[in-house]
Amino acid sequence: MTPLFNGLLLGFSIAAPVGPIGILCLRKTLTQGSSFGFVAGLGAASADAIYGSAAALGLTIISQFLIKYASWVQLVGALFLLFLAYRTFSSPVMHREDSDISRTDYLRTFVTTFFLTLTNPLTILSFIGIFAGMNLASGSVSSVYLIVGVFIGSAAWWLLLSTVVGLLRKMIGSKTMKFINLFSSLILLSFGIYSMYSAYEGLVHP
Repeated sequence: MTPLFNGLLLGFSIAAPVGPIGILCLRKTLTQGSSFGFVAGLGAASADAIYGSAAALGLTIISQFLIKYASWVQLVGALFLLFLAYRTFSSPVMHREDSDISRTDYLRTFVTTFFLTLTNPLTILSFIGIFAGMNLASGSVSSVYLIVGVFIGSAAWWLLLSTVVGLLRKMIGSKTMKFINLFSSLILLSFGIYSMYSAYEGLVHP
């Protein structure tokens, strides 16, 4: 298989597991529509592409910095997750047609998932390991094709997810949305606490 096709499969499989980004994408889709869920996913896919590009181009300065300060970066991500948990819990239940949509809303959604994904420094280490396992030299054309495939595959997953969930949102009432808000905030809170504990362990026992 070609590096581009391998990247498509890899990007799809990386994005598929349910995590904080998945929760945010689902909630955005249910409350504001499929386009918001897709934009949220694109933020994560873009951050993955940046980390993958750094690994593909052999930017050791970036990878060494992330390895050295991984726990601090993870701590920032944990605090951001806790903030998102609070915002999700306290936000009013509303559907897209009840709110005024602007480009700023889309940008805010994109930046949120983009920043959250960037605060996971293990991503770049994963790509370095993938290149080593596939015998792809840093900076090679094959490695660049792989990263392009990863972005497209990840974006394809978020498009599929937001489209399918978007078809179901009309069937969900306000009471169910309140439960979804509560459940989403608890999941984000759990991820935030776990990330904070992991960061603490990394700082205390480097």
